[in-house]
Amino acid sequence: MSPTATTVGGYLRDLPADRRVAMARVCSMIRRSARGVRESMRYGLAFYELQGPLFALESTEKRMILFIAEPSVLENYKSLLTGVLEDRSAIEFVDLNRIPLDSLEKIVRDSVAARRERLKTGKAPTQKELLVLWKINEEDAKAPPPVVRIPMKEEVTEEVVVEVVPEEPKEPVEILRAPTFKDPAMTASSRPKVKKATAEEKPVKLTRAKASKDDSAAPKKTTVGKTTAKKSSAKGESSPAEEPKRATVAKKAAVKKTAVKKAPAKKNAAKKTAAE
Repeated sequence: MSPTATTVGGYLRDLPADRRVAMARVCSMIRRSARGVRESMRYGLAFYELQGPLFALESTEKRMILFIAEPSVLENYKSLLTGVLEDRSAIEFVDLNRIPLDSLEKIVRDSVAARRERLKTGKAPTQKELLVLWKINEEDAKAPPPVVRIPMKEEVTEEVVVEVVPEEPKEPVEILRAPTFKDPAMTASSRPKVKKATAEEKPVKLTRAKASKDDSAAPKKTTVGKTTAKKSSAKGESSPAEEPKRATVAKKAAVKKTAVKKAPAKKNAAKKTAAE
């Protein structure tokens, strides 16, 4: 039973899944078959009223009970149903997966017709009379009052002031550094080993440099030898085969010199004759 549920929908919402499905199927069948009934939630039961309570449906942990307000209708179907409680005018369903909805629908329709016939001749039973018939204690069935939570008084917390005392400056700490390579305290064994050039590599470098110098200077010496040979051949005595050539060259040079000297003299004589 849900103490805070005021409607059937809210009551169904708070039920476990298996109980919610079974009760919802019966509730929807009653609303569909008994047109004009009013649905309400009282005493932890789903009430359906037609000029007074007509049905009440209760769901517990292990069973579901349908209370019927017309005992004469239930007597006609007690041979077809199991779990009929004649002393309480109710039907008990233990297996929620096997609810005979077809038979219940006939009971609902016949109950509506019986209620309307009773209203024509007399009055319908009151809620108090039906609670006695269904053996429901009104006081026990009432929903407990809602729980009101009263807020507790706020606790007064004292503020604790913590004084922060500044720390005294500490003496400077000398930092010991590792000795450098120039430190005389450094031993020869602790110094890093430097790879030295071997004696075999040095002569190779020197010989390569000298070979390159000798190669560049060699052509110069050959050219110098050629020029000196030419000069020496020019200054030295000529061969007997070249003497006639040199004599003819000397004669031609002398003839040119005399011709050059005579040409201005002829021009001057021509000018004089032209002036006379």
